[in-house]
Amino acid sequence: MPLPYTPHRVVSLVPSITESLFELGLGDTVVGVTDYCIYPQDAVARLPKVGGPKNPNVDLILDLEPDLVIANREENTPTAVQALEMAGIPVWVTFPNTVDETLEMLREMARLFRRREAARKVEFLARSVALERRVSRERRVRYFVPIWEGQTGRGLRWWMTFNDQTYTGDLLRLFGGENVFAERKRLYPLEADLGLAPPRPVEGRDTRYPRVSLDEVLAAQPEVILLPNEPCSYDEAKRREIAALLSDTPAAKNGRIYLVDGTLLFWFGTRLAKAIAELPRYFGFVGA
Repeated sequence: MPLPYTPHRVVSLVPSITESLFELGLGDTVVGVTDYCIYPQDAVARLPKVGGPKNPNVDLILDLEPDLVIANREENTPTAVQALEMAGIPVWVTFPNTVDETLEMLREMARLFRRREAARKVEFLARSVALERRVSRERRVRYFVPIWEGQTGRGLRWWMTFNDQTYTGDLLRLFGGENVFAERKRLYPLEADLGLAPPRPVEGRDTRYPRVSLDEVLAAQPEVILLPNEPCSYDEAKRREIAALLSDTPAAKNGRIYLVDGTLLFWFGTRLAKAIAELPRYFGFVGA
């Protein structure tokens, strides 16, 4: 995002961006964050809070007199962004959908703040990504990641997941993962997504997060299932329940249903380094 000046007072409306700013050595510019910005813990605890990503308090943000607000198209609402822009505050709306786009966003951040050390850290991360891509994997491991769940009025169980047009899909492909719902698009309404009604037009709507039925997951036969602690807070009790429901899948038969830190899957930014360190172990192949 080109600006005619170097930002000195920044409000971050994205938890992963807040963490990235501090990890790149730019934390001295941050003057406000959301209630959901949790890393780095000590630093964000001392900063003014401006509400949640979906409902930030625009007046509080304006009181902080930022010269830049950083938002995200998926996490923040157009209403809040437009209100800030109408008040004369520049807003950088990020939206990386791949690992490479995440690296480019971090490079742009380093350029925007004119910090050489930040640029050096980004290139170190880029080299880690390149090394991971060069790892030889004999086969891909088929996986399923539920991120939300519910039931229809008829009691039909469903899970929301993501397809490969997302940052998480691209990230897990880096480690040898093959998304069993890579090509699946979300249909509207929910009944259409579950094959119970004809779909309606989806022009302008996000189709990257389909809702899938128990039968669909069983038919997909995932070899690995990852249960993140966000946005749906999966725990050991839920893990056992899902293992019983999906007992006929290779993942359940081989004991490969894992609880994972959701930030490693969904937080684009410098948390990518932690994802590279921790996620590949889930995709080491074990025969059925």
